[in-house]
Amino acid sequence: MPFADEIHGSVSVLDYQADWPDEFELIAGKLVAALGHHALAVDHVGSTSVPGLPAKDCIDVQVRTADLDGDGLVETMEGLGFRLRPEPWNVLETSSGTESRKRVFAPPVGARSCNIHFRLFDGPNARYALLFRDYLRTDAAARAGWGAFKQRLAVSVSDWADYGQIKAPATEVLIAGAERWARETGWSPTPGRS
Repeated sequence: MPFADEIHGSVSVLDYQADWPDEFELIAGKLVAALGHHALAVDHVGSTSVPGLPAKDCIDVQVRTADLDGDGLVETMEGLGFRLRPEPWNVLETSSGTESRKRVFAPPVGARSCNIHFRLFDGPNARYALLFRDYLRTDAAARAGWGAFKQRLAVSVSDWADYGQIKAPATEVLIAGAERWARETGWSPTPGRS
């Protein structure tokens, strides 16, 4: 759930914004400089990472790391003003039937809307985020259908929690197509920053 300062009305899904990749780069640059060895890879994930895809105006950043409990990780992020999200789904997530740990941080108060997702470098949930992105970047029909679904959902469901609850099972349907695409093309996650 967003912190109180992050809520600005009801759910809104915007047409793709050409400046989202640049905004990711700004956030990623600060994280890489501060995190050092904690950041094995930094990826732009989620809907804002897919050119042409409508999205909520929130940049999702995935930091792939070797250790979610590493010395100073939380302290470093909090020192930058980021806030650890406490909800159970921001600690443990299920991706394609596999439970995986993670840590998610909200932006500093007043900063650009973003979520910083820390996942194990080779974890199934890190792969899931990259598969979602790469599949939608490649498949125009899936991208158009997913974008239309999210726009219609935002019009009919204004509550942030309800929006996420309804979208979650639909995401699993999308990922089934993505997994088929991955098998057919031999896709594998990128090793570094993407």
